[in-house]
Amino acid sequence: MIPISDNLFISSRKKPIIIYWLIGINLALFLWEFKLEISGQLGIFVIHWGLIPAQMHGAIASFFAGNSAAGMFFLSRSASVLTAMFIHGSFSQILGNLLFLWVFGRNLENILGHGRFLVFYLMCGVLTGIIQILANPNLTVPLIGANGAIASVLGAYIFKFPKVKIDTVMPLLVIFIPMQIPAIFYTIWWFVQQLFYGIGSLNIPGGVNPLNSVNYWAQIAGFIIGITTMKRLQLK
Repeated sequence: MIPISDNLFISSRKKPIIIYWLIGINLALFLWEFKLEISGQLGIFVIHWGLIPAQMHGAIASFFAGNSAAGMFFLSRSASVLTAMFIHGSFSQILGNLLFLWVFGRNLENILGHGRFLVFYLMCGVLTGIIQILANPNLTVPLIGANGAIASVLGAYIFKFPKVKIDTVMPLLVIFIPMQIPAIFYTIWWFVQQLFYGIGSLNIPGGVNPLNSVNYWAQIAGFIIGITTMKRLQLK
């Protein structure tokens, strides 16, 4: 099932400028990754900018054990919690994430405003990354992608617009069947479709984003973060 748009009408709709920029940046970086894959440098790029929980956790533990150099290493790697959000490991992952961002993010940006939506998106992505470090501190494989931030966007959308229906197309061989599906359904479909995020994977030595229960729990945490944040804002 492919979400296309929602049937929500907002009289004072603004252009989703932040959504445009986020989609543009993610696509541009993915094209850059594709170029690096051809030149054989993609693995180094992902290791440097992706989030590796074992590195972060090990540096923190070493710092508190009295190794001041580990503190400097942690600071130098801390940006990866943010940069990892803009790197993707497959065509299916980036297309799925950006499609959900487009469908479910536009009206959130409209009611939050451009600046607050950007802060919301980045904050949720960073918090989900921190949860992944705490949940899987021994993982040496890079975690990349905006999955956590998109899960938060979906959670916030469902909380704010629980009764909205999403215009959807159902691919059936060469036929696309249009239908309307309640937005709440996508809380399930979001997690199901991630089983297919390995389709069209880039050639990254050592792999990325191991699919396991820990990562799923981190995604659920991102979903809850989105709901909690939107509830606190109490926007009408």
